Amino acid sequence: MNFKPRLLVEPFAGGGIISLTAIFENLVDSVLMVELDEDIAAVWQAVAAGDSRWLATRILNFELEREAVIEEITKRPKSNRERAFQTILKNRTYHGGILAEGSGLLKYGESGKGIRSRWYPKTLARRFENLDLIKDRVEFRCEDGLEVIAKQAGNAENIFFLDPPYTAGGKKAGKRLYRHFEIDHERLFKLCEDIKGDFLLTYDNAFEVRDLARRHSFEMRLIPMTNTHHAKMEELVIGKNLTWMDDFPAVHEPEMEYEVLPMTKKKLTPRRQRAVAPGYKS
Repeated sequence: MNFKPRLLVEPFAGGGIISLTAIFENLVDSVLMVELDEDIAAVWQAVAAGDSRWLATRILNFELEREAVIEEITKRPKSNRERAFQTILKNRTYHGGILAEGSGLLKYGESGKGIRSRWYPKTLARRFENLDLIKDRVEFRCEDGLEVIAKQAGNAENIFFLDPPYTAGGKKAGKRLYRHFEIDHERLFKLCEDIKGDFLLTYDNAFEVRDLARRHSFEMRLIPMTNTHHAKMEELVIGKNLTWMDDFPAVHEPEMEYEVLPMTKKKLTPRRQRAVAPGYKS
């Protein structure tokens, strides 16, 4: 890319690591982060409202004990920033940081540390203090990501990073990780065709996703990754032009797939039987 994009749009923001990296590295002028989950949205709304330092102080002063966590996350929040703090607590003390229904507090965690496994108050507080420095370059919306793509697609100065729930083809990973896991994948690919600027779309390496990408004439690359269980796997990156990724040795294109159709036998009529019989002459 030979220009500095005006705006990076992240329609399925979650933790927002791509948007934040782009801002802190000064790769874009500003970011638009979008998230439909209201608990996660509360965190980014608090950042945008200037409550990052309040959150940092709250994190530093909180005495992390199991009973204290349960009391905090079960009480009714009186403000958005209190709800944001509850979300941060859940994210750092729940299994895998998952907020969806069915998740719960860590029992053993890393090296038997339980809920303290991922609770680093000084580090977390410093992150939120840093967020306060860039809040004026961050816009946040609690909206449907697809609708935001449709509104922003026409501006050639906008770029997009798209990391939707992995539920194409009936996959279950997205259902386990997110409250709002239902998404119209076909519509998402159609919207990507309308994007005037550039985009990167990430997905699990599923046949249904590869089929969608090929039908919409997008390029694909497979990149190695490690999941939360430390298993090695590959993830799809989809875009308009991904030749720049070919400089990385571990990156490669998915192999072409062919569908083998079953053979069917046609019932021969008496006339057809005579026509194919050896030595038959009409």
